[in-house]
Amino acid sequence: MTAADVWLPFPPDEIDGLPEGPRYRFWDGGEEFPADPAGCAFYVVPYMKPPAVGVRPMPLMRSVRVVQTLSAGTDHVEPGLKHLPPGVRLCNARGVHEASTAELTLALILASLRGIPGFVRAQDKGEWRGGFRPALADKSVLIVGYGSIGAAIEDRLAAFELTRVERVARSARTTERGPVHPLTELSSLLPQADVVVLSTPLNETTRHLVDAGFLARMKDGALLVNVSRGGVVDTKALLTEVESGRITAALDVTDPEPLPTGHPLWRAPGVLVTPHVGGPTSAFLPRAERLLRDQLRRYVNQEEPGNVVLVTGAEGA
Repeated sequence: MTAADVWLPFPPDEIDGLPEGPRYRFWDGGEEFPADPAGCAFYVVPYMKPPAVGVRPMPLMRSVRVVQTLSAGTDHVEPGLKHLPPGVRLCNARGVHEASTAELTLALILASLRGIPGFVRAQDKGEWRGGFRPALADKSVLIVGYGSIGAAIEDRLAAFELTRVERVARSARTTERGPVHPLTELSSLLPQADVVVLSTPLNETTRHLVDAGFLARMKDGALLVNVSRGGVVDTKALLTEVESGRITAALDVTDPEPLPTGHPLWRAPGVLVTPHVGGPTSAFLPRAERLLRDQLRRYVNQEEPGNVVLVTGAEGA
């Protein structure tokens, strides 16, 4: 392999075990590029930056062969793919965020059902507010989007004495835990679920998947949990339902995002909002570094990278 630039969002001397050969350039989204983007062969997109930041150098990357995100989703960089040469591999961060996102999903479910936000507000006022609250035990959970994160969520639900877990993905298949239903069966599964968890990618099929019709199919008192992307949910339709008090919601992602000050979702009854914190935890960095070491070893050895989501210039890309 000829020497070529690899752009990393972490200082390369802070990542142990990087393979020798490439020229490692550190760029975390700053105004100045670390080198000519035309010489970049392997581009690791800066993490937790606005989409425009990660896309900015892509029109200049004439030699790039791999674009690697550090997020599970790739929708934030896909607008830049049209500028790239054919044959570029777009790879996601499968294996990096499962633990953190699944942990937050359970935290959102339990906090919402057990009324933790209300207890915190009462504590701030020095008020003792007891009473009965719903438990997760004996509930039915529907996971919409059953990739590696959806499976990790179910792994952590296993200890909670649920009545049932149903799984939905783009196409049907069978897993060790049970069948995965296709999206075409979603409408028949929604009325049975006490908790609906969204962990699906955002794409043309799933944008506003959760619309007025979807929400109307949810049972009275059900909880909607979104740890995927804000655009999967029609915010206006959700506001109509939560403001009526018929369902509740726990949202780690919103549309728009960041959620502006004064937006009605902030004060909507029965809504818990966290600021897109499913991924950034202490679990992130060691898993991200492990992924990068493996992907760069494959690149140096001229092997196919893992986690390929699409290839530019290929049919359907």
